[in-house]
Amino acid sequence: MSVMQEQYNPQSLEPEVQRHWDKQQTFKAFEKVDKEKFYCLSMFPYPSGRLHMGHVRNYTIGDVISRYQRLNGKNVLQPIGWDAFGLPAENAAIKNNSAPAKWTYENIEYMKGQLKMLGLSYDWDRELATCTPQYYRWEQWFFTELYKKGLVYKKTSSVNWCPNDQTVLANEQVQDGCCWRCDTPVEQKEIPQWFVKITAYAEELLTDLDKLDGWPEMVKTMQRNWIGRSEGLTMTFHVENSEQSFDIYTTRPDTLMGVTYVAVAAAHPLAKQAAENNAALADFLEECKNTKVAEAELATMEKKGMATGLYALHPLDGRRVPIMVANFVLMDYGTGAVMAVPAHDQRDFEFAHKYGLEIRAVIAAEDGSAPDISAAAYTEKGVLFNSGEFDGLDFKQAFDAICTKLESQGLGKRTVNFRLRDWGVSRQRYWGAPIPMLTLEDGTVVPAPADQLPVILPEDVVMDGVQSPIKADPEWAKTTYNGQPALRETDTFDTFMESSWYFARYCCPDYEQGMLDTDRANHWLPVDQYIGGIEHACMHLLYARFFHKLLRDSGMVKSDEPFTRLLCQGMVLADAFYYTEHGARVWVSPTDVKVERDEKGRIIKAVDNEGREVIHAGMTKMSKSKNNGIDPQLMVERYGADTVRLFMMFASPADMTLEWQESGVDGAQRFLKRLWKAVAEHTAKGAAPELDVASLSNEQKTLRRELHKTIAKFSDDIGRRQTFNTAIAAVMELMNRVAKAPQESDQDRALVQEVLTNVVLMLYPITPHVCFHLWQALGNADIDQAAWPVADAAAMVEDEKLVVVQVNGKVRGKLTVAADATQEQVQALAMQDHTVAKFTADLTVRKVIYVPGKLLNIVVG
Repeated sequence: MSVMQEQYNPQSLEPEVQRHWDKQQTFKAFEKVDKEKFYCLSMFPYPSGRLHMGHVRNYTIGDVISRYQRLNGKNVLQPIGWDAFGLPAENAAIKNNSAPAKWTYENIEYMKGQLKMLGLSYDWDRELATCTPQYYRWEQWFFTELYKKGLVYKKTSSVNWCPNDQTVLANEQVQDGCCWRCDTPVEQKEIPQWFVKITAYAEELLTDLDKLDGWPEMVKTMQRNWIGRSEGLTMTFHVENSEQSFDIYTTRPDTLMGVTYVAVAAAHPLAKQAAENNAALADFLEECKNTKVAEAELATMEKKGMATGLYALHPLDGRRVPIMVANFVLMDYGTGAVMAVPAHDQRDFEFAHKYGLEIRAVIAAEDGSAPDISAAAYTEKGVLFNSGEFDGLDFKQAFDAICTKLESQGLGKRTVNFRLRDWGVSRQRYWGAPIPMLTLEDGTVVPAPADQLPVILPEDVVMDGVQSPIKADPEWAKTTYNGQPALRETDTFDTFMESSWYFARYCCPDYEQGMLDTDRANHWLPVDQYIGGIEHACMHLLYARFFHKLLRDSGMVKSDEPFTRLLCQGMVLADAFYYTEHGARVWVSPTDVKVERDEKGRIIKAVDNEGREVIHAGMTKMSKSKNNGIDPQLMVERYGADTVRLFMMFASPADMTLEWQESGVDGAQRFLKRLWKAVAEHTAKGAAPELDVASLSNEQKTLRRELHKTIAKFSDDIGRRQTFNTAIAAVMELMNRVAKAPQESDQDRALVQEVLTNVVLMLYPITPHVCFHLWQALGNADIDQAAWPVADAAAMVEDEKLVVVQVNGKVRGKLTVAADATQEQVQALAMQDHTVAKFTADLTVRKVIYVPGKLLNIVVG
């Protein structure tokens, strides 16, 4: 056994262990065939410059799972890289008078050091950064291939435009309808943009959710709702006194006879046509155009509209119904036109009342009673009335009958529709992968040929805060195509493009002959365990699933889905404190505040380092705005990485919010110090003898039983249930029992050796540095070559049970009885107990209730 230092000193211990891992290349992954593979992946970080506690939690969870699977004999791949393109780098470059590339690469180096400080078991040889041409060249190539397959197209779409800066703004750069830089009102501008046809995979993306048994149900529900499959009717309305017609989609054909007007989007061709000779309508269209409406805001915004002067003919009974322009109809959703049934749709009801339009009820309750639509629309499904030949039909019957009739007349078609829209991948920003498309002199658009890839983004640029450097430099766009002059596309990719396939590139980041080395990719894919925030449910996770299916259909991967199991970690919260100065709140870091708490742990007083009393604003998400982010580096320097990791895994279930409490971090370190001390005191007595299981005393059998029950629970909690906090709690409870166990005889010491060896091995995935050292101190070789402990079934067999004895429902004693003791034997022993006897003396036993091995309740009277 190695000689241990008396005191636990993580500051010297942890770098030493990390150097060993680096030297031995302990975590380098190989495509072995003799071991079952396990691919564990945490969503990669944006190189913002500093890790935050959300990062630490995400990456610690991934590391615990990876180390656990290694000890279980799996061939583990756990890579890391950098989601390095995006707007924040541009903003920082403008602020710091730097180039985004320089800022990004410096941040990567700094954050890499922070990650290494946490002792994460990454294969650093697979590190990638999405802003390098070596990475994005294959994304560009794949885009050109998708274009050839008809899965990529260009169309005009609306963007946020700042007329002062002459630039496109991302949604997050629009603040209260104005440009974040110059405060100029933002306009909507129609510009050509590139789209990828995710809708072509909508049905498969929906149905394959049923295969994802390892995903949280909440995430699958969010994706189902986002994809939004509906079955309905697409029908044609003709415009009165015109050859024109337009289509409308509805999921409620049963209400068709209740249509009293139709509403079209401001960008609809009929609206634009009507506005040509109507100045007031033209002004209204302009107002709508410059009101950017997110779909989520439609329900709460003020409903506005205006008549076009045009009428549509009802496809069933030929009635004239007015065509209105409405600000709640969006051209990008559906057909840009909706049928309005104000009696049975609340939005249509409010609009009809506001503009004096007819309201016509056609749906009665199931019992045939007429609906009350005096104050609100009746939106339930029911029985048709006031609908001619369809009267008396229920929803399904009416759906089929009306669809059949319109289909027979060539005016309708049953349609499956999706809420999902195609993926717009154009960004009018600089710091992104250039879109590899060329425009020839005659206007023809073609993909950049393979010999021009990658289209490299220049990195040595100056950001003026207004225009993208590649848009500002006309020379950059100039190139040739088959000897003809051509211009490159100056838009760059949405950064979700990079994060939609990075998990596949990790399998072969050094491969230069193509996007993926199919053998290596298919060795590792799909990812067995993916970890990341639930906020990515409907963007990144959906796009990654789509991209994976594109890779599959291109013959590069064989699996249908990229991520077998998904764990969404909860947010990290911290106390927020402030004082008021000149009427404004000044937020103070919780690390600079001393607090007093009451007996329930509630903060009753808080004082900052300056002696000011500060106000506690509760626990909130760590953020810069409230200055309550806790610097992981500071915590690691103060307590050590193992303590921070232990607290992160113990303080809360992984999928729930975690409340950062430095008192809890103190508690985690105290436990590690107790573990260190227990091993030090045990090993100081010399090598422990072999354990003779056959000759254990009852007390020793009880401790050994607790050990093996803990191994079974810990293994299940960490592997199947992923309830890491309860696994740690079980080990802590076991260590409390060990502290009280005798350690005098050879058998005592041999048993403690078994307990401590298994505790150290179980905690290794969570607190690897200290356990690496303690494992050696206990006389073992390299812990990274060890096998996960297996619970001894024989040791867990209980030959004795602890039975609680109640008299009239109140606890009066506890008995240790043989595991196979009968009720009569337990009752006889109970009546001999002097405390029980005191409460039953001179009384008649009315009833005895016995729960075998657990509880005996004697009812007397």
